[in-house]
Amino acid sequence: MSKIIGRCIGETSLVEVSFISKEMPQVGEYVSLKYDNKNVLGMIESLVRGSVSINDEIFDPKTIEKIKEIEGDDHYIRGSVRILGDISDNLRIPRTPAPPGTEIIPASQDDLQKIFQKENSLSLGTLISQENVEVKVDLEKMFSRHMAILAMTGAGKSNTVAIVVDGMLQYNGCVVIFDMHSEYNINFNNGKSKVISPEINPLYMSFSEIKRLARISESAFIQERYFFEAYKIAMAEMRNGDTQNKGFIRNMKEVLEAWDSGKKEFRGQNVEGATQIVDVINKIGDLERRYNSIINTNAGNILSKLELGKANIIDLGSVDESAAEVIVSHILRNALQNNKKWLKMGNDGGDLPLAHPVFFVLEEAHILAPNNRSTKSKLWISRIAREGRKFGLGLCLVSQSPKSIDPDSLSQANNMIILRLVEPKDQRHVQSASESLSEDLVKQLPSLNVGEAVVLGLMTKIPALVKIHEHKNKEFGQDLAVIEMWKKTTEDTKKKYEDEKEDIMNLGGDY
Repeated sequence: MSKIIGRCIGETSLVEVSFISKEMPQVGEYVSLKYDNKNVLGMIESLVRGSVSINDEIFDPKTIEKIKEIEGDDHYIRGSVRILGDISDNLRIPRTPAPPGTEIIPASQDDLQKIFQKENSLSLGTLISQENVEVKVDLEKMFSRHMAILAMTGAGKSNTVAIVVDGMLQYNGCVVIFDMHSEYNINFNNGKSKVISPEINPLYMSFSEIKRLARISESAFIQERYFFEAYKIAMAEMRNGDTQNKGFIRNMKEVLEAWDSGKKEFRGQNVEGATQIVDVINKIGDLERRYNSIINTNAGNILSKLELGKANIIDLGSVDESAAEVIVSHILRNALQNNKKWLKMGNDGGDLPLAHPVFFVLEEAHILAPNNRSTKSKLWISRIAREGRKFGLGLCLVSQSPKSIDPDSLSQANNMIILRLVEPKDQRHVQSASESLSEDLVKQLPSLNVGEAVVLGLMTKIPALVKIHEHKNKEFGQDLAVIEMWKKTTEDTKKKYEDEKEDIMNLGGDY
């Protein structure tokens, strides 16, 4: 016979019951309520411990001591249980509430294993409350309904990403990680990493992407007109093979310099010495200095470099935020356009660079899809979030600052893995974006340990508090051992000084 955790008290509802107990269960523990021929599953979401005698109207510690001498450690536990559904009826919410006094007992391990065991699944970890129950999530729904991995710094985001990526590689999936800090060049259990340099052929770039790199303001209409005309001429020359190895940016600059010097006319007009042309020439010079390594006329379509069964790492650690935004928007835009054509053409894909689904992982999502400003990457992240599932494109937003993420994009992530979050604004922002995150679960977020997470959404039948598996590679996302580094630097400096001193003494001895 199962032990009784407690009994329902007060008014009960279809979605929640309160209970009283003498023994302390755990928040996140699954329980069972059996009534009206039902076996109803619930989760303990909140707990408080109190005493009838030692209440908050006592103001003298000596009085408390006397009460404890008489009553000992007599106290009660009160909590709330969130109703998850009738186990015997495919987890449908029952139409009648539990009677007051109904026993609350631990859910059976067999029932929980049946709920969390799925085909085509990805193993995330084990239940915090019952470590022998493995938590597997529906990989198809994770992919098609998008996901967010959210946590404060150091709570285990990178480890969680690695577990998710490894799970997809198990099915020979194609995963693309936009790596903002060059930390994912590791071998996974089920596949290898493929680091891809952030090089873009301007032939595949849009005018707005080039303009963003050149920092031509949206309000600088005359500059944009000169820039656009030079862009068209340079693009035509590149398509005709007339670049003469000068490069796309250099070609644009030469066109503008010819207008500035009066050697050529701009649309039939002499614009020699125009201030706006000089400004554009300076901006293109800055573009060449900053991004010449990114814009490569010899590079192919970057989508053709993506491989099945590998973690394709777009290494953005060496570029600034402007370039990262452009590269992300470029890849997402081309992937969406490519996959629309692919599904229309059929499975062979013809000459398209991609002919299979892709799962995109966006580190630092609050930079790429910010809440308070417009960026090209934000535009295409939002497009993929809304349309991607229809065209075989999945999305995972990863961030330590959820409050800074575009709420429209975040609300499209119907699956969430939320590790420790302390900042109240972050908590509220996440809760507003998720229908499944209750107030009681939000209150648990600050108390999660490293690697523990609230897992919810369409990829799992019921919300779960999970201890995420620890990935075998522990190099990414680690803090620097600064004290050890200081010590080593001091020792190296001292040794260098001693060596130099010895060399000087040896020189002196020769005289």
